[in-house]
Amino acid sequence: MPLLGGIRPPIALLCVLVLALAGLTARVLGPGKDMAAPKAVLSSQQYFAEDGAIALRASIDERVTDLQRTAAALSSGGPVKPERILSDLGRTYQKWTGTTVVDLQSAEVLATRGETIPLGWLDKDVLTGGQALTPRMVRLETGDVRLMTMAVLDWKDRPQQLLVASSSLSVPAINLGPFRSMAVVARDGEILGTAGFERAEALNSDQERQELSFLHKQMGLLSDRAAAKTEQHPVRAKEPGSRGYPGVSGSLVGGEYNGRVATAGYASLSSSNPDEKQSVAAGLGLTVVALLPVVQQPTGEQGRELYGLAAAGVLVLLGLLAAGVLWATVQRPLLRLFLESRRLARGDLTRPVTVPRWGEAARIGAALERLRRRLNTGAGEDDEESTDSADGASGSGRRRRIRVGGRGPLALTAALMLLWCVPVGLLLHDTDGSVSVPTTMVNDQRDRTDLIADRLRRALNEAQADLVSTSRLIGTDAENDKGAGTDTGTGTDEGDRAADGMGAADGEAATRLLEETLTKHTRYRALYVVDADGTVGARAGSEPHSWSSGKDLPLVRVSGHGGKKPVIQAGAPVPGHRGSTLVGEIRVEFLNSLLARPGLGEVRVVDSEGLTIAASNGFLAFEKLPTDLTDLVRAAGVRVGAGPVENALLIRDGNAVKVAAAAPFSGGGVTADIGWTVVSRQDAEQFKIAPYEREDRSVLAGMLGLAAIILVLGWIHLVVVRPLRALATGAEKLADGDLKTVLYPRYQDEVGAVVRSLELLRQQAQAHRHNQQARTHDNTRRTAGTGSGVDGEDSGGSGFVGSADGDVDITVGHDGVHGSYIVGRVVDNNAGGR
Repeated sequence: MPLLGGIRPPIALLCVLVLALAGLTARVLGPGKDMAAPKAVLSSQQYFAEDGAIALRASIDERVTDLQRTAAALSSGGPVKPERILSDLGRTYQKWTGTTVVDLQSAEVLATRGETIPLGWLDKDVLTGGQALTPRMVRLETGDVRLMTMAVLDWKDRPQQLLVASSSLSVPAINLGPFRSMAVVARDGEILGTAGFERAEALNSDQERQELSFLHKQMGLLSDRAAAKTEQHPVRAKEPGSRGYPGVSGSLVGGEYNGRVATAGYASLSSSNPDEKQSVAAGLGLTVVALLPVVQQPTGEQGRELYGLAAAGVLVLLGLLAAGVLWATVQRPLLRLFLESRRLARGDLTRPVTVPRWGEAARIGAALERLRRRLNTGAGEDDEESTDSADGASGSGRRRRIRVGGRGPLALTAALMLLWCVPVGLLLHDTDGSVSVPTTMVNDQRDRTDLIADRLRRALNEAQADLVSTSRLIGTDAENDKGAGTDTGTGTDEGDRAADGMGAADGEAATRLLEETLTKHTRYRALYVVDADGTVGARAGSEPHSWSSGKDLPLVRVSGHGGKKPVIQAGAPVPGHRGSTLVGEIRVEFLNSLLARPGLGEVRVVDSEGLTIAASNGFLAFEKLPTDLTDLVRAAGVRVGAGPVENALLIRDGNAVKVAAAAPFSGGGVTADIGWTVVSRQDAEQFKIAPYEREDRSVLAGMLGLAAIILVLGWIHLVVVRPLRALATGAEKLADGDLKTVLYPRYQDEVGAVVRSLELLRQQAQAHRHNQQARTHDNTRRTAGTGSGVDGEDSGGSGFVGSADGDVDITVGHDGVHGSYIVGRVVDNNAGGR
């Protein structure tokens, strides 16, 4: 009998799965070691570092793009004085610490603004080759490190000029909270810039100064570790199948001082989509490290953790009981049937069959007993019919009493296992609204929401600044076409021009410029020039919407109320065209992409009336916020000191716990006073808090137990119970006299062995019937023969049927033991002899 078939393997598998699940339950739900900081806090620091890295990468890439685009636009027009270039550049973009224009032929400095830029690092390798004009990090005499960005100004019949801009690698100007600090780290672990550390002279006590010194030391140590970890490939640094931040990121735990543990998150600068667009900042090898000291808090709830050990013990007991039920009610009766059927098939008909008490095994046992008596007694057909009818009546009564059959043990086993799965999966670690959420998580939700608001504000400011730069190029083209003035600088005052409209040539040039700008900037869905009376001139992209001119109207506004999508517009006056405005419509999808960040939940942008403009998870245009979030937005809009401030709160509604935050737009730029607010809301169960983790693990344990039940009991039902039910039906038909139906085994197991034995018994019963029919026919012929001279004699149970001449036609014999008969023809050569 094969070892992998039958009833034994699923019962053994059940025991193995129960023991494995019990060990897993004891491990994940039982007592564990206390961590220095909760996982939720460490994950939050990692997310914060990722947000800082995204902000720094976007800032660096934007600086490089703006400088290169400005140089290309200037090179496409007429020559411009270096002083005017730097003046217009500084007035349009306030992002560089110093700018310089250098004549590449004479190496003479033509103009400079801001801090002095050293030029000793400029050599042939910087200006030629495959890495030409690549941004470089240069250390100043003061020890500070600056990022040098370069672009070439190339005019016909003039020497080439090099436009150099320096910018700091400091942490972006974001809200870090009261205790967090952040650093920008180079490949070798050197700290290039920090933010968030208080100055020693501002501290009030020696203890605070010692703590500050401790944090400085921890920042250095953790920065070295973070720089080493970010040297890994992003794919190898992550778990298989994980998504999220495209670069290398993680969390670290540092030393402990005065009951507070230094926790840090790190993230390398990486392109937002490495497959489509390479990032200049990503190639600098920079890493952002966020440091936050947190108070050590024991996980607690040791009593509830002991439930894991108790649950594992109960599972072992119920599993052994379930295996015992299957052994006693399925395996043992089946093995007895196998032994009894094999005994009968071998010819041992003297001992009665041991019939099980119930189920299909009882039906099969009763059928075997009926077959045994038939083969053993040699009853005739009439006797067989009377015996079968009596047995069938008793058998039918028995079947009515045992209607449950083989499914009963499976149902009982499932009930025993469900007694463990249901309480563990649904009741053991069920959390309610009283779960404790670390204060750090609420503060981080507020700070990260403010970071998203700052990032969105900067993106809108950049979009409007790009429109300003493009509008000046339109004005410059118009001035060149009209031949007005000798200075073709991009910053010519509008008062020097008196043009009221745009000619056909100007319109064609402006259209080409708008199409090029739309191709380079995916944030816009449409670009168009609107006259003072609202007439659209040059345009590119989608269908334009109306734009109202007015001194009191903001340059960034929202329209499209009642439509399917909000229309977000930004405008910039066109120099040289009185009343004309260059309008760019910003795609809502662009704003949505800035809001999607892990660990923040649902993020929305609302206007001053609380209507939704953009969201991270989809939204209805201009839909209202829930009441609790509306109150939060209203509270965030209250001015405190210099302006509105961000806030956060913990919302408990029944068993649901949520963390919400609101951060209004604040800071510089044209979007500072438009009244927009970023709102975020996250379910606390999404945080890696110990109670929620234990609840998830309990549910997982219950589901694994349910899967084990389905696997094992489904296996037994398909391999054992269903074939056993079919066998019981076939055995009863065989016992009722159906000797024509051949029985075939489905599997080579215990049930299949019983089927093979029944097939042998069917063949013996069929031979029995044929022999009985032959004997009956012989008796009939012998009785009906008249004057044939037939002599008959019974000797040893044999009879002869002869002809008149003494030849014996048929010989019928009965051995008296096995109930078999032999039919033959014998010819006697001696007349009158036997």
